[in-house]
Amino acid sequence: MVPGVLYFAVFQYGALAMNVIAFQHYIPFLGMSHSPWAGISNFQTLFGDPGFWRAVGHTVSLALFQLVFFIPVPLAVALLLHSVLSGPVRKFVQSVVFLPHFVSWVVAVALIQQMVGPTGVLTDLLSGGGGHMVNLFTDPSLFQPMMVAELIWKDCGWATVIFTAALFQVDEQLYESAAMDGAGPWRRFWHVTLPGVRPVVVLVLIMRLGSVFSVGFDQVLLQRDSFGQRVSEVIDTYVYYHATVNGDWSVAAAAGLFKGAVALVLVVAANKVAHRLGEQGVYR
Repeated sequence: MVPGVLYFAVFQYGALAMNVIAFQHYIPFLGMSHSPWAGISNFQTLFGDPGFWRAVGHTVSLALFQLVFFIPVPLAVALLLHSVLSGPVRKFVQSVVFLPHFVSWVVAVALIQQMVGPTGVLTDLLSGGGGHMVNLFTDPSLFQPMMVAELIWKDCGWATVIFTAALFQVDEQLYESAAMDGAGPWRRFWHVTLPGVRPVVVLVLIMRLGSVFSVGFDQVLLQRDSFGQRVSEVIDTYVYYHATVNGDWSVAAAAGLFKGAVALVLVVAANKVAHRLGEQGVYR
């Protein structure tokens, strides 16, 4: 327990103090205590930068893509595993789907590049038939679909486990009662299964809203140069390059603080909406 408490104290809550540099002209060798204060000038610089708003736009659109396409897929897989497949087959499929979750994004991107990169297997197949080069890994118009497809492949199993656990909590007697009343599979799914997993779906949705602006820093950073900065820059990469490459730590901190504030508002709003709809939400 102590290592866990120390981790959150130092790397989570302790790191919050570094947000102070968003209001300073931060100079690393002077530290926070001796760097001059800047008021809100860093935010004025940030909000006047077209590159920042381009990164915000990319982040929001990518987050919406993820929200729309990510949750239905693991829910469908969980329903398939729960209602169609037998026990041993279900465990095998669940293990295969869950395995990519343990692969780092470095390895995952390398594997994907071997499939759809310039010399990938799938690229050779697609290019061979039409006589022209098809490179899915560098086409800027495919950046967001590729990011969503990679996320679904890698983390679909993790969400499937959560939804499968929720499905096992649905009372079997409800299915039997509905069947005795003449309800077919579709009506049992609509009136028994969906209400049973709805609280978990709402919970997962709220948790994803909390990280809606963190659309996969490692994933995007590793493929940013392949697709091009103009289509792949998101808030996290904007913060990273402004801080570590340009040395503009204060503006980068202002961008990070802006992202955290918006995410907090989204979580609180989604939690209130969940309460209005009669759900538990994340907290009361």
